[in-house]
Amino acid sequence: MRQLSTQDTDFEQQLATLLAFETVNDANLLKTVDDIIAQVRLDGDSVVLALTQKFDQHPATSIHELELSKDSLAEAFATLDDEAKAALTTATTRVKDFHQRQVQETWQYEDELGNRLGQKVTPLDRVGIYVPGGLASYPSSVLMNAIPAKVAGVKEVIMVVPAPKGVLNQLVLAAAHLAEVDRVFTIGGAQAVAALAYGTETIPQVDKITGPGNKFVAAAKRAVFGQVGIDMIAGPSEVLVYAEGEADDRADWLAMDLLSQAEHDRVAQAIFVTTCPKQLAAVAIEIEKALNNLPKADIARDSLKHRGALVLVKDRSEGMAVINRVAPEHLELSVNDPDALLNDIRHAGAIFMGRHTPEAIGDYCAGPNHVLPTSGTARFSSPLGIYDFQKKSSIIYCSESGSKPLAKTADILAQREDLDAHARSARYRYQ
Repeated sequence: MRQLSTQDTDFEQQLATLLAFETVNDANLLKTVDDIIAQVRLDGDSVVLALTQKFDQHPATSIHELELSKDSLAEAFATLDDEAKAALTTATTRVKDFHQRQVQETWQYEDELGNRLGQKVTPLDRVGIYVPGGLASYPSSVLMNAIPAKVAGVKEVIMVVPAPKGVLNQLVLAAAHLAEVDRVFTIGGAQAVAALAYGTETIPQVDKITGPGNKFVAAAKRAVFGQVGIDMIAGPSEVLVYAEGEADDRADWLAMDLLSQAEHDRVAQAIFVTTCPKQLAAVAIEIEKALNNLPKADIARDSLKHRGALVLVKDRSEGMAVINRVAPEHLELSVNDPDALLNDIRHAGAIFMGRHTPEAIGDYCAGPNHVLPTSGTARFSSPLGIYDFQKKSSIIYCSESGSKPLAKTADILAQREDLDAHARSARYRYQ
């Protein structure tokens, strides 16, 4: 795992190299995805079925075998052990409670001319959520995507999830039951994104697609954007842990928080930033110790080797500068007084405050959404939320008397823009 210091003469270059990552920039990948999308648009169900049989080795012989009934989702929940049921229910309740607080309402006001202006908030009609399958299955992704959509008032939530060789994860299906998902199709990859974006004979067209996936899914979401809305082009998972070598610090906790991201993926990113050289060395030691008995040690080692870093900064000010430069998906402030740092944090997807708030809690059950901006996009993006499943329409009502002064203003401006019909349209209202 590389070690960097802000005192290095080439620190900025090293940091830029560390952060460089393009989610979908391979020409062959983009062509493959474009071809799949074109096939799905042309032949619909038959292509989706054929590609699911090919890529997932799914035994289905009909597209209808790829759809799960609501009864099967309820049965999946019923068959869980009590501990799993309780955990999933707790997470569902907390995620729903948090997102209910984000709901935006329609509003209006009357101006001094007697005109009424405002904003109408309307939920999307139908959304598609992509839930990863295969190497790992994530019931938490079901909750984080479906629950805010339902709370926002979306009429129909369509879920797609790969089922390699027809094998399904019962926790994922149970989560779909608790989150009140309307329809579930066991398909994945670019073909699933294309089916949601354009619709097939069986799979309905949606207005927006959310949820993470592999590079084929990311490329497909980028390709269909404009036909449908998307949440983001998600890159690999990231965490930046910041500490200052205080007496209460636990190097083993800090190391495991870094590893909790590194085990996700060989291209996941874990960065540790500290003002204390001794702490940096201690965390490096604890990482190596933990890797000796971590089931996914091979993945974590690759992640740390190629995209991880231990960064030594001179003081808190430099630490904040590095954090804002990275704009991490997950930021842990492992200090005695995290509130003292909050105003200095400008760019982060989610901020975990204090030593007793590991990122892992946020992944599952804290309440805020775990679908977060990656690859530095926290500079201009936000976590998935209610606002992603609502759209806004402007409301403009002009009274007869209130219209006249505005129409005269519009007439003048339209003339300056050489738009004669605009000008006349406005002029009719006040002459």
